[in-house]
Amino acid sequence: MVAMSTVEELKLRVRELENELIKCKQKSYDDTEQACSRPKIDQMSAEVVDSNPYSRLMALKRMGIVEDYELLLFDYDTVELANMNRLFFQPHQAGFSKVKAAEHTLRNINPDVIFEIHNYNITTVDNFTHFMDRISHGGLQVGKPVDLVLSCVDNFEARMAINTACNELGQTWMESGVSENAVSGHIQLIVPGETACFACAPPLVVAANIDEKTLKRDGVCAASLPTTMGVVAGMLVQNVLKFLLGFGTVSHYLGYNAMQDFFPTMSMKPNPYCSDVHCTRQQQEYKKNEAQRPREDVAEVKDEVVHEDNEWGIELVSEITEDELKVASGPELALPDGITLAYTIPVEGGNASSSATTVGDTDCSLEELMAQMKKI
Repeated sequence: MVAMSTVEELKLRVRELENELIKCKQKSYDDTEQACSRPKIDQMSAEVVDSNPYSRLMALKRMGIVEDYELLLFDYDTVELANMNRLFFQPHQAGFSKVKAAEHTLRNINPDVIFEIHNYNITTVDNFTHFMDRISHGGLQVGKPVDLVLSCVDNFEARMAINTACNELGQTWMESGVSENAVSGHIQLIVPGETACFACAPPLVVAANIDEKTLKRDGVCAASLPTTMGVVAGMLVQNVLKFLLGFGTVSHYLGYNAMQDFFPTMSMKPNPYCSDVHCTRQQQEYKKNEAQRPREDVAEVKDEVVHEDNEWGIELVSEITEDELKVASGPELALPDGITLAYTIPVEGGNASSSATTVGDTDCSLEELMAQMKKI
């Protein structure tokens, strides 16, 4: 029987060997990456011309990021074997931080990008302050904010932290996610004050104040279908290109249901009663800016007479008035901005002239009524 002290010593030795193995993998990977990576592009190809505005290099030229293109990566998790289905991480990266592994993979794809990685939890107080500082001062120009924030996190707590930071800073960002069943996902453009933020219409987990940690299972990677994640990631990147390059229509919300190949789209107005005070403040500022924006004068269009003569004697007998329309539509409802009624229900006993002939109540039984009908 092995003594307890010996077991503890063996466990400590195993941890030491695992750390040494990770360091060896790190050094081997860095040497391989440095040997295989291509040099940076110093001069653009002559084939890139204005007649092909959607080519990769032309797009980078229009964005002004051919020489300097910075990407900030934030995460605090490590790469596990369960993450290998992402097709983004590689087996020898197991044990690395996700941001470090992502930097290695992306740098090998495009060494022209400048990476800035941060391996920490953005939901803590100190890290959240630093996270906001990098959003407001981490742009290509020193001291300038970033152009766009992309959220690819897998929990609501981190999404709420990003939402709070972007609302406070007035930073435009795009949220994305894949459902737990791995066959549906979505992307969403959030412009503080103009569109609904993440807290304006929170998911059930947030609205019901459910502890998300109770929903996760150890050793199980949620949303583990790489094809669904690939589709959602492609939708997100395509929306980013349209937003930054200014072509096409930028989707405010685009969903994906793999079971029916259904792609719902919609636009959501901000909730005036949002629980995030920075969101309501941004809404007021947006309304103020919209009110001060000069309006274009629209020429009044007069109704032209289509037919001077009336050969068939057609004439308009009567028109329904606004008062009659209000009576027929029932009581008005106080609806928030952006929501309208699809239809209305007429009020009982409304306009007598428009009501149809009705049959009065009777005490006759069904058999008596049927007998009366046979006599007709």
